Amino acid sequence: MRILVTGGAGYIGAHTVKALVARKYEVVVLDTLEKGHRGLIPAGVELMVGNSADVNLLDNLFSSQKIDAVIHFAGYKAAGESVEQPAKYFRNNVTATQTLLESMVRNEVRYLIFSSSCSVFGNPQNMPVAEDNNPYNPESPYAESKLMVEKMLSWFDRAYGLKSVSLRYFNAAGADPDGTIGEDWSVTLNLIPLVMKAAAGVSTSVQVFGTDYSTPDGTAIRDYIHVNDLADAHILALENVQKTNQTTVYNLGTGKGSSVKEIIDTTRRITGRDIVAVERPRRPGDPMAIWADNSKAKRELGWQPRYGLEEIIRTAWDWHSKHPNGLQ
Repeated sequence: MRILVTGGAGYIGAHTVKALVARKYEVVVLDTLEKGHRGLIPAGVELMVGNSADVNLLDNLFSSQKIDAVIHFAGYKAAGESVEQPAKYFRNNVTATQTLLESMVRNEVRYLIFSSSCSVFGNPQNMPVAEDNNPYNPESPYAESKLMVEKMLSWFDRAYGLKSVSLRYFNAAGADPDGTIGEDWSVTLNLIPLVMKAAAGVSTSVQVFGTDYSTPDGTAIRDYIHVNDLADAHILALENVQKTNQTTVYNLGTGKGSSVKEIIDTTRRITGRDIVAVERPRRPGDPMAIWADNSKAKRELGWQPRYGLEEIIRTAWDWHSKHPNGLQ
């Protein structure tokens, strides 16, 4: 089976490509390399440098490569930037995805796995967050773009029979335990890489936004999921949608929340490094706490997260401490 992975040279995409190759899938990667890196792609995997908004490229690729399914990671993901540049996010995350879907329909590619986000819920009212126990309330153009694509996929199923699975990530983190691939901290604003930078001395401190939440230690709580667990879920979702022929959505998290202070303290203990934490006011729109109800993915996909917070921090530190300049 031949799989097209858009954004396959990025962080989660590259881990998924590696997992696909290990399971003997044939993989073609399409990536602009704006955020991705050639060095993250396994040897023998074909890389096509280009954009999923390019109609001619897509039609030629699908007709020449005989693609059976697509795993779609390509998209911008900085919520703060999306508020400042909404046009950029809707053009790339929504319009380009529509172009991809239309090309898939024309070329009779029947299955898509979509990289979505728990941010579609905004500040959730009910915890833990299940697929259907909270209203959708995106608080950024980034989150809105993910929800728009989810809705578009539902209509493409009804009209054209394109079957899809939307996977709503919580907080992706960590690196492959073998140390060969990981996250580029030069292009991310996620908490764990920022804590790693402070531990490695690349930055002088890490900022903690909000210490007065109604949580055990006053800092915000998030569900951190290891990137390899996410990669496994994509493959299970792909295999399942081919069996069931049903379009659906899954939340992907560990089902356990960890506070900002807990992340910093765990990193201090594992690395043996002092980390200066600078307290800042809360940021508008930041939820106090959010973690997943992952029971649907466990039940229907047979998916089970293998890594906890300790492994996430250890694998992240192993990777980042050996790549102090990011992936340059």
